[in-house]
Amino acid sequence: MIEIINKQKRFWVSPKKFKNLLQQLFHEYKLGNPLLTLAFVTDREIKKLNQRFLNRHTPTDVLSFPFKEKTPDGQYYLGDIIISVPTAFRQCLNSPRGLEEELMILTIHGFLHLLGFEHGQGLEEEEEKVRKKFIEDDHGN
Repeated sequence: MIEIINKQKRFWVSPKKFKNLLQQLFHEYKLGNPLLTLAFVTDREIKKLNQRFLNRHTPTDVLSFPFKEKTPDGQYYLGDIIISVPTAFRQCLNSPRGLEEELMILTIHGFLHLLGFEHGQGLEEEEEKVRKKFIEDDHGN
């Protein structure tokens, strides 16, 4: 089950597109149907989480919180992905991508962290492969 939470009001986000992307990723990595939460938040909210969990006092674009445990009812809870939409918007201003594509890339990045991929240890290569398959094909890039 995928839960999409939009806690920011400034930018419109299509929950259906992100749910579809995550379902494709579940299928690609043969995960079945785990529980996962994707939250779109403000810079203020992600800064609080970044400070609390990583001791960094600035906003960031995406945070991932892997759980990888079974819930009391037996479902597998993969984890949570938190994305700052205002930070994503600022990032896409300096690139040819639009906000939706930037948010999709951050969703993939956060998802791969939930699977255990880390920076400098295969994350970048895997992200590039997944982006080409699920984003660039859809956007005609």
